[in-house]
Amino acid sequence: MNTTYDTSSGAGRRFGVLRQRDFRLLWTGESASGLGSSITTIALPLTAVVVLHAGSLAVGVLAAAVWLPWLVVGLPAGAWVDRLRRRPVMITCNLVSAAGYASVPLAAGFGVLTFAHLLVVALLCGASAVFFDTAYHAYLPAVLDERDLLEGNAKLQGSEAATRVLGRGAAGLIAHVFGAVTGLLVDALTFVVSTVCLLRLRVREPAPAAPADGLTLRRQIVEGLRFVARDPYLRPMVAYGAVLNLALMGYQAVQIVFLVRTVGVDSATVGALVMAGSLGGVLGAFLATAVGRRLGTARGTLLLQLCTGPFALLLPLTTPGAGLLFFAVGAFMVSTGVVACNVVLGGFRQRYCPPHLLGRVVATTMVLNHSTIPVGSVLGGWLGGLLGPRAALWVMAGLLAPCWLILAAGPLRRHRDLPEAYEEEPAPVLVQARGAKTAQRSGASCQ
Repeated sequence: MNTTYDTSSGAGRRFGVLRQRDFRLLWTGESASGLGSSITTIALPLTAVVVLHAGSLAVGVLAAAVWLPWLVVGLPAGAWVDRLRRRPVMITCNLVSAAGYASVPLAAGFGVLTFAHLLVVALLCGASAVFFDTAYHAYLPAVLDERDLLEGNAKLQGSEAATRVLGRGAAGLIAHVFGAVTGLLVDALTFVVSTVCLLRLRVREPAPAAPADGLTLRRQIVEGLRFVARDPYLRPMVAYGAVLNLALMGYQAVQIVFLVRTVGVDSATVGALVMAGSLGGVLGAFLATAVGRRLGTARGTLLLQLCTGPFALLLPLTTPGAGLLFFAVGAFMVSTGVVACNVVLGGFRQRYCPPHLLGRVVATTMVLNHSTIPVGSVLGGWLGGLLGPRAALWVMAGLLAPCWLILAAGPLRRHRDLPEAYEEEPAPVLVQARGAKTAQRSGASCQ
């Protein structure tokens, strides 16, 4: 059992789980790493364009290379993580990513940087992120007590949303003052900070359970897939995340073209409007905790999605002048709902799944959810070229607004709280959860 603190005092209520040393270190490291990763989302393609004079196709390939490892090694990563201690995996992934991103400014300094080098770094660091994220979500229950998971994950989600705003703004400033490749060096340093924080953790991680005799890696992967496919709670959650990501990536693929060419705004205004979405994530992380405790994790999640999803229909209504508020409010509310849902559903996985399956369940759900990201991007771009940006935005917003009904079709609508533990043979009437403790980490997409 992890150390807990009396939160009856003002300081306890104000800082909550941040009063716990191990969580504070984990949160600090993840916040630093999140800031660096947000900088890299701008710095990596900017390096390709400014330093190597790459075209739009090359930049698209570079962006796809970051996500490709999820489809290739995502499922095996879950099985491997379940066989290993999670903290050493995370530390190794941090060091690999730090070396990969630091190699770019080093090669640029010697005048030998090539697009192939960038592509290899994107693939290598993307694969590292697969293992890190899988181990990270499986490791958090070792740091926090069950009753603190909702609050802890909400704080992680909130800091991730905040660093996304700061990182993207800092990336442009760093590139303007020091050059595009410097942003990647900053990201490498944040991985070092994260590693130092992980090394200072005192929590004793339980030893991983040895796989049963004859249980090969392939059979472990199948076991994780089967668990997700058969579980009445996880199945609609994964379907919801996949559809949501399809719609999110679809509208994000055309939003810049829509704002610049259809609405006619300048680049600074585009940045401010897109930033509004990231700010909504901070509110979503806060609401997930407050609403989950007051209304219940199941009922509160459905209510938040019902109240935020339909705001996507404001996006295609955007016009010059005061009409820009349609986009700002729509993006803000959609991001609020996405992050709030990630906080609740992600922590539910951490608490609900059997510990020996947690890595595989996390990997399976993230692979299935991420598989629709490239599909949504291509579909949104194709519809934009075929029908025009505004019409494409209507299609994607029309898909996004009601997709909360996928969650409502499952067992969430029948309970106040999500269950706290998996039951091999659930009773005909599920016992309500004892408390409202659920959460996870995310960002611009559902995990």
